[in-house]
Amino acid sequence: MQVLGIDIGDETLDAWRAWLMPATQPFVVPRALAERNGWPDARRELAFEVVDTFELYGVGPDEAIVWLARPEARALPPQVRRNQPAPHRWPSADAVTDRLRAVRFVEAGRRASRHRELDGRWGPVDDVLPGARAIAGTFAGRSGPNCFGTVMGAAGVSGASEEWMQLAPFEEWLAAATVPARADRDDRPGTVLVWRTTGGDPAHAAVTLGGGFLLHKPSQGWMSPRKVLTVAEGKFSARRAGLHLTRRALAS
Repeated sequence: MQVLGIDIGDETLDAWRAWLMPATQPFVVPRALAERNGWPDARRELAFEVVDTFELYGVGPDEAIVWLARPEARALPPQVRRNQPAPHRWPSADAVTDRLRAVRFVEAGRRASRHRELDGRWGPVDDVLPGARAIAGTFAGRSGPNCFGTVMGAAGVSGASEEWMQLAPFEEWLAAATVPARADRDDRPGTVLVWRTTGGDPAHAAVTLGGGFLLHKPSQGWMSPRKVLTVAEGKFSARRAGLHLTRRALAS
């Protein structure tokens, strides 16, 4: 099966189903409600995949994250159910149908990868970005690997594409492995595009593949593949208020 233009197998589909539709699911509830019901706060025990699936970011100190089965969830006050950060999708008895539901979730609002359009044209890319071809058009298999590690992995840094790469090592790599570049390099392999905040911190990164294409990973979530887009599509995808685009080129 192809999802977003990427070949995946049953093992991946089953993992997606498990992350998206577990039998018990996390709910954000008022801390007082959790204490009254004897529900422990599970926020310190959540896997990255759970956090990304249910968008459990920035939960406040007056709230708790609790695991509930469907009957318990239905008994929550209506306002609590309405205020969940993300929808809850419960599993059915039909695994095939649930797999298709997971595919629809992954594809919703996301552009397909265009890596197949580079078939027969990878030679010049391989010379500059020796790790790009292997990861272009792939899912990482878990949450954590992000845009910074994707760029570094494409440039040949061993293991980087499988890491949740932090800002400090990414900045150190940029300083050591790249030089300042101008916009006229966007059509050549090896231009690192870095979107920075007003404070100067990297917020997102991509790397150009030449021929009008780039490689990036939109987020650290399991549902976000390392994909190829046109440079124009990549720039549009990364556009956010308060971010400005900077460029570096891989040093030869």
